[in-house]
Amino acid sequence: MGNVFSISISISPGDLGGWWQWIAGRACRVEGRGRPSEPTVGLENMLDKVWSCLIQEHVGIIGLYGMGGVGKTTLLTQINNRFINTSHDFDVVIWVTVSKDLRLEKVQDEIGEKIGFFEEKWHTKRIDEKAVDIYNVLRKKKFVLLLDDVWERVNLIRLGVPFPDGQNSSKVVFTTRSETVCSLMDAQKKIKVETLEWEEAWKLFRDKVGEDILGIHPDIPHLAQAVARECDGLPIALITIARAMACKKTPQEWSHGLEVLRKSASELQGMGDEVFPLLKFSYDSLPNVRIQSCFLYCTLFPEDYKIDKDDLIDYWNCDVFWNDFDHNGGSTSPTEGFNSISTRLLKDEIPSARNEGYEIIGTLGRACLLEDEGKYVKIHDVIRDMALWIACECAEKKEHFLVQAGAQLIKTPKADEWVGASRMSLMANSFEDLPESPSCPRLLTLFLCHNHDLSMINGDFFQYMDALAVLDLSETRIEELPLGISRLISLQYLNLSNTWLRRLSFELKGLKKLKYLNLESNGHLKMIPGQVISNLSSLQVLRMLRCGSHLYEKAGDNILSDGNLQIEELRCLENLNELSFTINYASILQSFLNAHRLQNCTKALLLMCFDSPNSINISSLANMRHLGVLEILANPNLEELHVDFAVQGTSQMPSMISTRKCFDSLRQVLVYKCDRLRELSWLILAPNLENLRVISNHNMEEIFSTRKIIELLIRSRNPTPFTKLEFLELRKLPKLKSVYWNALPFPFLRKMKVYKCPMLKKLPLNSDNTKGCKVVIEAEAQWWEHLEWEDDATKAAFLPHFTHYTIR
Repeated sequence: MGNVFSISISISPGDLGGWWQWIAGRACRVEGRGRPSEPTVGLENMLDKVWSCLIQEHVGIIGLYGMGGVGKTTLLTQINNRFINTSHDFDVVIWVTVSKDLRLEKVQDEIGEKIGFFEEKWHTKRIDEKAVDIYNVLRKKKFVLLLDDVWERVNLIRLGVPFPDGQNSSKVVFTTRSETVCSLMDAQKKIKVETLEWEEAWKLFRDKVGEDILGIHPDIPHLAQAVARECDGLPIALITIARAMACKKTPQEWSHGLEVLRKSASELQGMGDEVFPLLKFSYDSLPNVRIQSCFLYCTLFPEDYKIDKDDLIDYWNCDVFWNDFDHNGGSTSPTEGFNSISTRLLKDEIPSARNEGYEIIGTLGRACLLEDEGKYVKIHDVIRDMALWIACECAEKKEHFLVQAGAQLIKTPKADEWVGASRMSLMANSFEDLPESPSCPRLLTLFLCHNHDLSMINGDFFQYMDALAVLDLSETRIEELPLGISRLISLQYLNLSNTWLRRLSFELKGLKKLKYLNLESNGHLKMIPGQVISNLSSLQVLRMLRCGSHLYEKAGDNILSDGNLQIEELRCLENLNELSFTINYASILQSFLNAHRLQNCTKALLLMCFDSPNSINISSLANMRHLGVLEILANPNLEELHVDFAVQGTSQMPSMISTRKCFDSLRQVLVYKCDRLRELSWLILAPNLENLRVISNHNMEEIFSTRKIIELLIRSRNPTPFTKLEFLELRKLPKLKSVYWNALPFPFLRKMKVYKCPMLKKLPLNSDNTKGCKVVIEAEAQWWEHLEWEDDATKAAFLPHFTHYTIR
């Protein structure tokens, strides 16, 4: 078989003589990783053709080109996976997704991680320094470099990749939509990936529609063939349209679908004009205009960007299009729409709106317009191009999107380019300032986030943006907001998380329509004036996790310096539905717990830097209905997290846990730098816990204490912990000896990370855990080698699940 493995050795060759030569020449290989792929139709011959080129010494660079959605990435995936399942003499197989917005640093980082450069310090090196490191590793290896989605020449020399030739017998295989790029890349072999022949196309379409649908009525197979022929063998069109038609059960629906498809296809001109109208069929088949608008919104993010589902729904919920349509997708007047949605949300229906958002994401996923990746969604680059074509060029839509996300801009577009734009994204670029005052009275959404060099905004920048509803300035270096921000009278969404803000502007109090404010992870923030937060009367979502510096200004009206004042400000927000909050004092915790309305809307809570107590009673937290995230950080005196139970037959105190409630909503827990804390047995009371991270707690000896767990097991409705756990991280716990004394089932565990836990000799696993198991265990190789197992069967079963720990 072609499996290869990795060994890191720092001993000089002279010390080991011939043995070293054998190791260096044969065994120092980096493991190729299989990639997920759907069953393929019609690519078998093409795969064999490419594979035959790979064994020809005179062919070093192979270019696979063809139209978007034709199956180039699928073909490259099959090549990658054949290296995993077939005997070969290559030392390393490296996959890199390049994408349209080529960044050499990103490509170098991905190559570097595959060949052993994991250190954070390495990622900060210059391009030329990384190139030298990469070159000096790869020049000694016979490698295969697979580059997916190449849009322009990738300079292999600047990357540090030795040029493939007959001497080193290495290979570079890349995919692109352009034959010109094949020439620019010096490809010795250019292979065009053609569309499918009819028999193969019909088989693919039939498989996706399903024989049960085709057999419902005798006219449907004939109509289905006509629809499939309109796709002209393009796999992405065949798959997308087949899935859209898979729920159509009458000949009339199929006839209508064929009519719509033909009407769009008749306007085709050139490759782009052939692809987009076919893909637009799925867009046109969406249930209503609101869902179509939600889909187009996804084009504001860069290519290959993982979009957080909850963040996406928050954007939607504050944009005008969400407000302008009723629940059935019908249009309302702007005023009527705003009033109806506001009334609905002011009645504590944020969860309902979020559920509706997830339903829309599901609808888009089922229409193959979004790709689901758990907590995130992605939009395929071809689908994204099609959506931008709709938003920017289609005559019937005229959305006037201006999107230059991830375009490596060092200057923003000129002011006259902003005129007429309704939604604009300049996220993930390299410009440092916003010096102009563009006039864009129709602008509704503006993404300026992930611009890590942006530090200055002109004071009049927002002067002519009266309609702006959504503004994202997160992940920037801005230290102060321009005074003109108070002119954004229509603003409903403001994201200021992860910035360098020093003070929150007093002028923010004028944003009377603001529904969403995110101030999370603002470690430089020293001042939030009183009566700013409390005057945001429409605020429904407020996020303040890790908000504020310890070097806050000791002014009388600074709510960061007075926790009680902060809570009083929050009490004034009558429409608040979602809150994330940081508590820095034990006394403030009690004040917070006395504010029952705040408890009921808190979704995330951080207990940080408590000054004195060695024990914190967290019983009241169990009664918080929506607490999903709990973080306990940097409490040096904390020795115990204490819980009290209500005794049956007695009156229950508010600070006591009812076994009927417990921590039912808790999904994520982080415990960090609480050096005196020895165990976390109370976690058995959290039956729905999905994510647990325990980091840098130097005296932590057990996750579940054998002594303390007995009482908790008696009272818990969930005698087996971690039944829903998906991710477990144990890092820098030098005294940790045990997670749990018996093997646990872990039915949903996907990843376990263990790093610098030298006394942890055994994991709570047995061979039963591997039945249908997809878990990845990331750890140090030396620790893994000395791990004790339940039996040999367990050890053998989990060996394929190990991967080297990487620090990110």
